[in-house]
Amino acid sequence: MPDQKHCPDTHDRILDVAERLFMANGYEGTSMRMITSEAEVNLAAVNYHFGSKEALMREVFRRRLLWLNRERIVLLDALEAAAAGAPLKPSQVLEAFFGTLLRMGEDPALGGMVFLRLLGRTLTEPADFIRTFFAGEYAEVVERYKHALFRALPDVPQEEILWRFHFMLGSMSYALAGTDVLEIVTGYEPGDAMATDPAAARRLSARVMPFLLAGLRAPLPAPLASLSSPSATSGDSCDAPSGASSRVTPSPA
Repeated sequence: MPDQKHCPDTHDRILDVAERLFMANGYEGTSMRMITSEAEVNLAAVNYHFGSKEALMREVFRRRLLWLNRERIVLLDALEAAAAGAPLKPSQVLEAFFGTLLRMGEDPALGGMVFLRLLGRTLTEPADFIRTFFAGEYAEVVERYKHALFRALPDVPQEEILWRFHFMLGSMSYALAGTDVLEIVTGYEPGDAMATDPAAARRLSARVMPFLLAGLRAPLPAPLASLSSPSATSGDSCDAPSGASSRVTPSPA
């Protein structure tokens, strides 16, 4: 029998199994014994490659987020280069940020919907150590996209943009997690609640992306609209948030 610790595929096999089990059972509900049993390795192999359950969880995310965040930066760089200094449309920013994430669900090589379900579940019930990890992993990307949205919506208060970005992140997290909130509240059990096939990713994208864009484009409440500049006169009010007055018309999405 080959040495499990040094077998070339042991590292990735442990990660694949841990990803599936963490998705299905949560971090607390997944034991090292469950992981070693399904991966057909001993505990020494897991300790050799990762050192601890926390480190294993971080590595499960790191290998996927490395691609995701790099791709998000590459896409934003390309969009900004093509815009030649002009602000991007809000829809372009959202598509690059959230659309890139959803496209991972269509590609098993990038984790597919298994990873997206795990990400959603973890974001809705994060352990303390994973909060710190995510904060570090997302810092550069969130900063870049935050400022892209500020430039895309110059007539919307920046605090309101951050709130709406927060709402979008929350909506996406719950959509990905496949939680039973909808069933509890309405009695309806969506068929795609825990589906992990590529088609489920496409169906989810078709539902959630228009919802996110509509939230970003929603008219500003009157008290917030009064904080916006009344001087803006260009743009399509159907495509971006506007205030109570027709004079407030942020850049189109």
